Amino acid sequence: MRKELAKDEGERKKFTAVFVRLGKKVNYKGYSEETILLQHIKDAESQRIVTDHIWFSFTKGFQQLALSEGVTIEFEARVKEYTKGYVNRRYGIDKSKRDYRLSHPTKIKVVQK
Repeated sequence: MRKELAKDEGERKKFTAVFVRLGKKVNYKGYSEETILLQHIKDAESQRIVTDHIWFSFTKGFQQLALSEGVTIEFEARVKEYTKGYVNRRYGIDKSKRDYRLSHPTKIKVVQK
């Protein structure tokens, strides 16, 4: 669980992170979608690490940047709660947990190359 993010639930804040690589996932409609992996996510104001990594969709805001491995970026995002884990109602299995994520990244820019 991302306990540092839990403290700021519902708030929109500024964060810094290090770009690692691009990836792919299958979205809910079955199509392939590009993603972006960021590590060492810090609260820009307090410089405390809020999570070790996070995946985002490779949206237009990220595509407009000249990203290469190790580049530090800055962005604003909202802290939201979500449910993760395995659930099978047919067999009565519920191993779901609540966790926190960053959503709706905006004002994305390269800080350090």
